[in-house]
Amino acid sequence: MDRLTSMTVFVRAVDLGSFAAAAAALGLSAPMVGKHVRFLEERLGARLLHRTTRRQSLTEFGQAYCERCRIVLAEAEAAEALVADQVGEPRGRLRVTMPVLFGRRCVMPILLDLTRHHSKLELDLSFGDGFVDLAESGHDLAIRTGELDDAANLITRRVARQRMIVCAAPSYLERCGVPAGLADLENHDAVVYRRSGRVRPWLFPREGGPPAQAMPRHRVRLDDLQALADAAALGMGLAWLPSWLVRERLQLGALVEVLPGEGALPYDVHALWLQTPHLPPKIRVAIDALAAGLPGLM
Repeated sequence: MDRLTSMTVFVRAVDLGSFAAAAAALGLSAPMVGKHVRFLEERLGARLLHRTTRRQSLTEFGQAYCERCRIVLAEAEAAEALVADQVGEPRGRLRVTMPVLFGRRCVMPILLDLTRHHSKLELDLSFGDGFVDLAESGHDLAIRTGELDDAANLITRRVARQRMIVCAAPSYLERCGVPAGLADLENHDAVVYRRSGRVRPWLFPREGGPPAQAMPRHRVRLDDLQALADAAALGMGLAWLPSWLVRERLQLGALVEVLPGEGALPYDVHALWLQTPHLPPKIRVAIDALAAGLPGLM
């Protein structure tokens, strides 16, 4: 077997916690993952993993070997990237993690179009709203919206700014009236977004100062933006949503923008990747494509 391939399989099995999960991620069978690990153990003459029917854990030697494998694989990828830079053609598998709805509606179409122009580029896209550690997950690129936590080993680039607007169904506005200003929001019902157990206030930009905050009364809390837009279109109340998500409903009249004079808060969209001496062309062209394509969708 190829030693680098076996190292890759071994590290992925460690990161994902099981042979089955590594097999699914790598497009292999679980027995083949086991063969790669056994190949390494036989070559080294030492056990790397303790395995039972319920769990697996690294041996002391396996822990040290796994860390060295990460270094070797990173150097191998950097060497390939250096060659690819000279060739100039983006190639290989690009692994990207992104928020579910924003990724499906905005990011994925741009990346799919990128593969039409680069026949040697492969895509491996993951959709999830939770935090993903790029160093542990093996992803090349992450797309995230909103505020970013500090991460010393990450490079970030803003690729777009989405606008957050207040909107409601015409039926709700006919029934409850149109709010005249921020102070009037407390007299209105709303459907609100709950993320990680928290309901955040609605924000409105103020020149030269922090955003103004408002929170209308609410009995409906959802952790899915599409469901939130659906509930607003059904007349359940006001909603504070990204303009890209409700653009078509606004055009069709199913939703109406409310309080346009208060301004639309810009919400940043960032691309994040691990620091590396040589950025592979596959990552560079993806970032450039998103920076060129996303603003038009916002």
